[in-house]
Amino acid sequence: MATPLKTRLAWIAALAFASGFPFGLVNETVPIYFRTHGVGLVEIGQLNKLSLPWSIKWLWAPLVDRHGTRRQWIGACLAGLAALTFALGRLEAGELGTGLWIILVLIVLLSATQDVAIDAYTIQSTTTRELGVANSVRITLYRVAMLTAGGLLVWLAGRIGWSESFSVGSVVLAALALCAFLVPAVDRASGRAERLGEPLRELFSRPGIATVIVFALIFKLDIAALEPMMRPFWVDRGLSLAEIGAVVASGRLIATIAGAAAGGVFTTRYGIFTGLWVLGLIQAFSALVYWATATFASSNSLVVLAAYFESFAAGLGTSAYLAFLMSICEKRYAATQFAVLSALLAVTRYITGEYSGGLAERLGYANYFLATFFLGLPAFLLIPRLRHASRTARASA
Repeated sequence: MATPLKTRLAWIAALAFASGFPFGLVNETVPIYFRTHGVGLVEIGQLNKLSLPWSIKWLWAPLVDRHGTRRQWIGACLAGLAALTFALGRLEAGELGTGLWIILVLIVLLSATQDVAIDAYTIQSTTTRELGVANSVRITLYRVAMLTAGGLLVWLAGRIGWSESFSVGSVVLAALALCAFLVPAVDRASGRAERLGEPLRELFSRPGIATVIVFALIFKLDIAALEPMMRPFWVDRGLSLAEIGAVVASGRLIATIAGAAAGGVFTTRYGIFTGLWVLGLIQAFSALVYWATATFASSNSLVVLAAYFESFAAGLGTSAYLAFLMSICEKRYAATQFAVLSALLAVTRYITGEYSGGLAERLGYANYFLATFFLGLPAFLLIPRLRHASRTARASA
């Protein structure tokens, strides 16, 4: 008997939360942790280099396709993440020692591995028609988890200290690890390739795949460049840990839910490609809002509103982006193919992290935010050439 859609969406939501929490820990919490301990913008920008495991996760994705169950991979990774998060709180951020970087790299490595299994589970448990609503749920809970890490943990740090805050984060991850072993199984019979390289050969042999790859690299290039400097901007504009953890995070949470829900409904109703155009353009305006705030605004309330808009717009754009990437994947090769395509965004973050801190120091926040807006525009030139590459288009053909 087929599992009801509501039940499948509930598990997809839980897994999306598990996926988003470590990502939020590294990208939301750690930059604030570093900045409040006196770490410079260049070093904070270098944090994006930690995204390398997210970029190359496709290398070991075939092993996830061939061995073990989805819940075994997810549960084991979450258990490791819990232990590493506890250890993170025992190291001094201001010293930026080798041990701290090793822990952060291991966190990203385990996070990337569980993402492979979680993404494959989502693709294998949904139909193409369900991708819009499924990604709405995924993005909502993913961003909720990110902002829980970047909001609750930061707020707790202001009340009880960073070490204790990271301990709370490790408890959350340990609880998620226990829940992961209750996830309903999906049919894996059609998901194992005859040869390790088969999923990649099938993907790269398609007409138009080069355009898909370039598009996946640059569609969120503006946001990838904007995000590393948002959090130092909040700190430098005088927002306290309590304000960042409570006011900013709570509003971004509401904005994220609204954006993901609206994006999922829009994509389901009007289609993936209309969603890429309309929702992608709204996403691009995030950088202009931050530019205007840095240039003209003296009130911290406007900084907070800029953070809210970015979360809403990111939820919109990501809905269409993920739905498109999932439409490219063959279900039997879900883990490997989606790992390759989604890793391209991590490549973008890796590259922008190399330069974001140095450019922001030289240009100033306002000019830097304006420059990031123009980075996202070339992707829209490629959208008309993407239609024939999706799973839906190939099936109808």
